[in-house]
Amino acid sequence: MSAATAPAVSLTAARQALKRYYGYDNFRPMQGDIIQSILGGQDTVVLMPTGGGKSVCFQIPAVVSEGVCVVVSPLIALMKDQVEALKANGIVAAYINSSVGQSESNDIARAAVSGHLKLLYVSPEKLLSDGFMQFLTRVNVSMFAIDEAHCISSWGHDFRPEYTQLGALRQHFPSTPIIALTATADRLTQRDIKTQLNLHEPQVFLSSFDRPNINLVVRPGQDRLGQMLDFIARHPGDAGIIYCLSRKTCETVAQKLQQKGIKAGYYHAGMTPNQRAEAQEKFLQDDTQVIVATIAFGMGIDKSNVRWVMHYNLPKNIEGYYQEIGRAGRDGGPATAILFYSFADVMSMREMVTKDVPQRQAQLNTAKLERMQQFAEAASCRRRILLHYFSEDLGCDCGNCDICRNPPTTFDGTLLAQKALSASARAQQRVAINLLIDILRGMRNQAVLQHGYDQLKTYGAGQDLPYLDWYSYVHQMLNDGLFYIAYEEGYALKITERGQQVLKGQLPVSLKKFQVAEKAEKPTRAGKKAAAEAAATAAGSPEARLFERLRQLRKRIADEQGVPPYVVFTDTTLQEMAREQPTSRVAMLSISGVGMKKFETYGEAFIEAIMQHGPPRAVPAEDEADDLPSVPPFIDESASKKGAAIKGATEEATIELHRQGLSLAQITQQRGLALSTVQGHLERAYAKGIDLRLHEFLSDSDLAAIAAARAQLGPGAGLRDLFDHLREKYDYFQLRLAGIRAQRGR
Repeated sequence: MSAATAPAVSLTAARQALKRYYGYDNFRPMQGDIIQSILGGQDTVVLMPTGGGKSVCFQIPAVVSEGVCVVVSPLIALMKDQVEALKANGIVAAYINSSVGQSESNDIARAAVSGHLKLLYVSPEKLLSDGFMQFLTRVNVSMFAIDEAHCISSWGHDFRPEYTQLGALRQHFPSTPIIALTATADRLTQRDIKTQLNLHEPQVFLSSFDRPNINLVVRPGQDRLGQMLDFIARHPGDAGIIYCLSRKTCETVAQKLQQKGIKAGYYHAGMTPNQRAEAQEKFLQDDTQVIVATIAFGMGIDKSNVRWVMHYNLPKNIEGYYQEIGRAGRDGGPATAILFYSFADVMSMREMVTKDVPQRQAQLNTAKLERMQQFAEAASCRRRILLHYFSEDLGCDCGNCDICRNPPTTFDGTLLAQKALSASARAQQRVAINLLIDILRGMRNQAVLQHGYDQLKTYGAGQDLPYLDWYSYVHQMLNDGLFYIAYEEGYALKITERGQQVLKGQLPVSLKKFQVAEKAEKPTRAGKKAAAEAAATAAGSPEARLFERLRQLRKRIADEQGVPPYVVFTDTTLQEMAREQPTSRVAMLSISGVGMKKFETYGEAFIEAIMQHGPPRAVPAEDEADDLPSVPPFIDESASKKGAAIKGATEEATIELHRQGLSLAQITQQRGLALSTVQGHLERAYAKGIDLRLHEFLSDSDLAAIAAARAQLGPGAGLRDLFDHLREKYDYFQLRLAGIRAQRGR
């Protein structure tokens, strides 16, 4: 059956797969719409920031659709990580690349042809090699997913020529949906993705590029090592990446960190493949805390618990910077991105990006480097600058960057902005920054006179200001989203909709003078002592101790299985376990990130670790209970044989709301809890003999159908067997309630 004639799959089935395989109750923003588009057979373009959940957007449709999803991925490490994570979730996936032997490749090919495989990862070179495209004609391909799709564009920051040949997919598979995904694509790169892949009227989903959990900081380039050591000391145990410009710097910085007792490694293209693989593996396995690397490291690294990223040198462009800082805080937890900046870096990088490249590419590289320099020197909210670069308006300052926390003085720059915007408009929006400034300052050079710009009404309107002042102000206007640069039109400044509002007097503009940041003060001995005491206090809390215990258990399991620890469970999942302290199957399955497969594989070990840790925190007084998000659940009857049942005020509150007649949705909204948590409360109460309004969840015919299925399967059948046998008609909550009722009825 071809993808074009395959029956439609509902979003409900996709949501059930999300819970079953990934352990999450709901899709993140926009994921549901993207998945619905893909399930509808549409070509789809997905632009979503690193950590935003791009992979789920094609993995879930692949799982619930007939056939095999072929994923084009640029790096072996990325394929390996994603396939390991899929297998850990109970999804059949494989990859074929140069690291896979012929015998194993043949086995994978047979699995793909037979339909046993759901996702097959390949490199673009492998996909386009002789014979592989022919092989795919024997496979029921449900869809093609092109990961890191920005690599297709020469305008992008990571252009790969082999990606430009992927347009051949449309010729060989004209009716098979193609999904293109990337975390970094400006306006021109987005256009190239659609045209070069020959997409048919694609649905384009542009998610917010905002990563509000990342704290953006730019620091002066003096004493970089001292500043790094101070930061790492304040964040003990947190994994981080330091990006350096040269291989030698990587090795030197790593060595100095090691001398200070920090578990640091380095990674660059001058190492052998085995050395790079070993360095990366140690970092992924949490054996190395800090990896010091060139930009050769990182694309597709799925390590979810990277808490900080530092740039020892200025990156070449904003796309690269954005992608690199996006490797921090992928789990949604707080993260920090620190950029060390000096003008000497600009000069070094300018020489690097223009050396031995065609003139057109050198001009493009220089223009993008200048935008990166503007970001580093900015005197306004850094997050707004990043988002404006990707054509997104945050609407207000972010409050989580160094500029927002220590704002510089401002003045009303509306008139200056209107002069610049008017000069650009009267020049038909054809001039670049330097020529615009020449027009404003009334310069009589060849470029101005040749095009008659000296005849414009705005010629000389800003002659009272020196060049450097205008240079700063125009860059601020660019950063504030009043202009954008049309690289394909000689780097001309184009006026945005926001700029038009300013030009018409509908929107005021504040401008700031850039001031070089002072050298960060070295912490005093008393300050260091206070910070150490605060860190020790936080680390000594019961919740923190349990988290550390669970993290050690995760590390042992990961080492035994040869997978990165985050493949077992992410930090955010462990933190929720430490907070909720689940001691039963129901409670553990209520934790975000614990799906059926992972519970069957790891659940009992983590429950045992939680119970061995000691009794959960004390239950608060009744008048305090509702102020807490949750407290530990009851232990079910099987667990109570190991110890006394734990009474939780949060369950009593849920039962009381149920007695008052509130629905599940109303209880979750009023209590601020996940649906699965509320369902767990009701299940445990029902098991203890408390009567529920069972008819709200199951009719008599539903109970009869479930009982008949259970009898047909026999006493050895598990809940998943029952779920599959009934063709996913009932969710696990309903099946568990029916099972409890059957036990109570005997």
